[in-house]
Amino acid sequence: MSPVRALARPLLAGTYVLGGISTLRTPGPRVEKVRAAGLTEPDKLVRANATAMVVAGLALATGRLPRLSSLVLAGSMVPTTWVGHPFWAETDRAARSAQQVQFVKNLSLIGGLLMTAADTGGRESLPHAAGRLSRHAKRKAAKAAKAVHSSS
Repeated sequence: MSPVRALARPLLAGTYVLGGISTLRTPGPRVEKVRAAGLTEPDKLVRANATAMVVAGLALATGRLPRLSSLVLAGSMVPTTWVGHPFWAETDRAARSAQQVQFVKNLSLIGGLLMTAADTGGRESLPHAAGRLSRHAKRKAAKAAKAVHSSS
């Protein structure tokens, strides 16, 4: 693994591990936000989201299944961002601005996680490999067909 990846993964994952642990210890404020959003069983939702953040964050930080763990974290950030920072519902200008900053920050983190999910670690991606093999097979088939056609 490159030194950049070895450093970047735990740096990106740290916020999820710490945030998830904090939420598991004190879920109350987040449960109230989820309840206010009208979702059912807010306590279970908050705990499940926090658990996903801790587990996927630890996996990302240690380099275990980094692409999958990044996708899990990005998925967990969508409801966290939508329910946790509804700046559009704020009437106070300062509160709206603060929520908007947090909303955009979370979108930025989602972007970083999506980039991490797409990172193949320098290895060829499956779609690229499939395309390369397909092009190679087409060239080989065309060459064989040409050889058959010219020999008849």
